[in-house]
Amino acid sequence: MLKFLTMPDLSGGTPELLPAQPGNGDAFAGKLLLFIVVVLMCIGIVVVYSSGAGWAEKKFADPQYFLWRQLTFAVLGLGVIFAVGHIDYHLFMKASKALLFLSIVALAMLLVLKLVGVIHGAARWLGFGPLKFQASDLAKYAIILHFSRLLAEKRNYIRDLHTGYYPMLILLMTVVVLVALEPNFSTSSLIALIGFTLMFIGGIRIKHLLATGAALIPIAAAFAIAAPYRVARLVAFGGGEDQLSYQVRQALLGLGNGGLLGLGLGASKQRELYLPLSYNDFVFVVIGEEYGFIGALVVLLLFAGLLACGIIIAKHAPDLYGRYVATGVTIAIVLYAFINIAVASHLLPTTGVALPFISYGGTALLFNSLGIGMLVSISRYRKKVETVQRAEALLDSKGGRS
Repeated sequence: MLKFLTMPDLSGGTPELLPAQPGNGDAFAGKLLLFIVVVLMCIGIVVVYSSGAGWAEKKFADPQYFLWRQLTFAVLGLGVIFAVGHIDYHLFMKASKALLFLSIVALAMLLVLKLVGVIHGAARWLGFGPLKFQASDLAKYAIILHFSRLLAEKRNYIRDLHTGYYPMLILLMTVVVLVALEPNFSTSSLIALIGFTLMFIGGIRIKHLLATGAALIPIAAAFAIAAPYRVARLVAFGGGEDQLSYQVRQALLGLGNGGLLGLGLGASKQRELYLPLSYNDFVFVVIGEEYGFIGALVVLLLFAGLLACGIIIAKHAPDLYGRYVATGVTIAIVLYAFINIAVASHLLPTTGVALPFISYGGTALLFNSLGIGMLVSISRYRKKVETVQRAEALLDSKGGRS
């Protein structure tokens, strides 16, 4: 009855747990992480309603349209966290290859549909009716899960160029190129950054990573300036105040309007009249305008807390796979948050990256909830193993006495 909790043996040998770290920090970090995510979701529900009510009434004749959808996905996200947090995260290790293959197929399908003219413009969504998802979200988490598996299984020869690095580089570049061709340059760049960071942490030789970076940066730069709208974003970012794009100018005005304590719930002046997508890409501006510097600081501290919890869980992870998964998920969520906030503050060019758990959007919230669920599962795993070991020892001792 107790065997379902033990680590699956994929190599034919005895699975090896990492030495336990002192203290019980991982269990506390898992609980604190849940609290932080719930608070972020609640902030998202309130701010999406505040910033999107006018747009929803114009587009759907229902000012509460975004509110109910965001609330529904938040509840579903909590369900995902609870479900995934109570299962063995090694199940994703087994499924990682299939998930990566599925994501590559999905990305390739989007490219084919775009080439034959079925999809016009950016080809990012798959599904029917309301049941749609961004294939790049699946690809991002598939890369994290499968790279974590490869780094854990190949740890004895991961520094070898041909057996360790090249196979992972080919997989990563396949996903990155397919996402870039949607086109979604910002997401493809972030997936590449997540993948290379995992490889660096996993022990890939730094000289191999630097050589790859030196070769890829000119290619990425050429691709970035190939599209006029990306050039316009770069010019708006680096060209001085007189060349700021309309969105960036309105975002900075909104953040300035908020002052220390903000204008109050629903009092944003920028959200409907001047700032497009205020409930999505620029939701942080609404937070800063309605809740001021204090509200914006609270959001920053929440993501800093999420980062700290992720680091603690990774440090206390029971095995290498758990450590890499925890690291990858934490990097993915916090990196997206940092970039969204940096864009809203005019520290980076406009990218279209959403603020995790706060921006309007269902599939991104659910995929990020999946990641949080895995972090919770990792934080609980060692305690489960120790409970199983104590129970088995008790059963053995009783069997010995009889």
